[in-house]
Amino acid sequence: MQIILLLKMYSDVIVWRVLFTSSVLNLAELAALRPDLATLKKILYFHENQLVYPVRKNQERDFQYGYNQVLSCLVADVVVFNSAFNMESFLTTIGTFMKLIPDYRPKDLEKIIRPKCQVLYFPINFPDVKRFFTDDKHSYFSEKTVVEEARNPERCLSENENSTLVKRLTKNSDSDQEPGSCKKISATCQEVPLNPPGTPQELNRKEESESTVPYHEEDKEQPTFDPCGKTDIFTEARKDLDACVSHWGYISSKEEYFKALCEADVVVSTAKHEFFGVAMLEAVHCGCYPLCPNALVYPEIFAAEYLYSTPEQLFKRLQNFCKRPDLVRKHHAKVDTDQFSWAALCREFRSLLAAEAREDL
Repeated sequence: MQIILLLKMYSDVIVWRVLFTSSVLNLAELAALRPDLATLKKILYFHENQLVYPVRKNQERDFQYGYNQVLSCLVADVVVFNSAFNMESFLTTIGTFMKLIPDYRPKDLEKIIRPKCQVLYFPINFPDVKRFFTDDKHSYFSEKTVVEEARNPERCLSENENSTLVKRLTKNSDSDQEPGSCKKISATCQEVPLNPPGTPQELNRKEESESTVPYHEEDKEQPTFDPCGKTDIFTEARKDLDACVSHWGYISSKEEYFKALCEADVVVSTAKHEFFGVAMLEAVHCGCYPLCPNALVYPEIFAAEYLYSTPEQLFKRLQNFCKRPDLVRKHHAKVDTDQFSWAALCREFRSLLAAEAREDL
């Protein structure tokens, strides 16, 4: 309601051309309450969709969230998704989702909505992270290489095979991750012999702070490990693993976040849902070797060698990397993060927004 009132205040002094909204907004309601906005080009951007969003309990209101998004798509002129996975998972689920309605069910909604849809990746401002390189990274790479690798910092890793392997686990919220898998990953910290004798393993899990465009708020001093699911599981785990965990909990400083990413070697996701994955791409930009589920959006972004199908595969990969840190530190990640940068995507977004008000409504 505040948005509607704010738009009303300026309706007499500003000529609007385009209405760009998140899928969180009920665009159908807004258009009904503000018919003067109905003539604009209406763009609906999906960063996630409620039709396949995991919920802890199915309740009546959960249906309403998804239904609002379907209605918004019908009203919108252009529907934009941040990934092909997001788009297809939404469109192909509409039919099944609408069967939850007990009586009249609109037909052919996917056919009506699909022609409006397109994929436009979320733009990320990747910072220059070379100032966060450790001494061994600076000594290993020449000045020319360091500048070159600012675009591809996954190469900026130490060659020292006897140093500690640093792992990072990503987390958006408690419902996003599989706590059992997270706990098993953390337990690899105590398995022997993972690192060479005399080198304690650092297991770090970052809890992402709330994401803002185009960054998150981020990290504190060292790579982080944070409870990634149920509090009861990780309260116990923290007691057992405290000696080899460099950081637990929320990280509030953006610079320290990127510094921590540059100090890490491997970034792991155990996500149960993900429609894009800003955190994983930021970690790769800072030199981390990604390990992701072979599901959700990840196969769209990451090559097969970075995907795992079972928890056992993930644990085996991590154990191998712990024994041989050089395997990841000498690896050049085959992920082109540049294609997800604002520099690469700004023209497409400007083209999307460059539209005149419609006269035919």
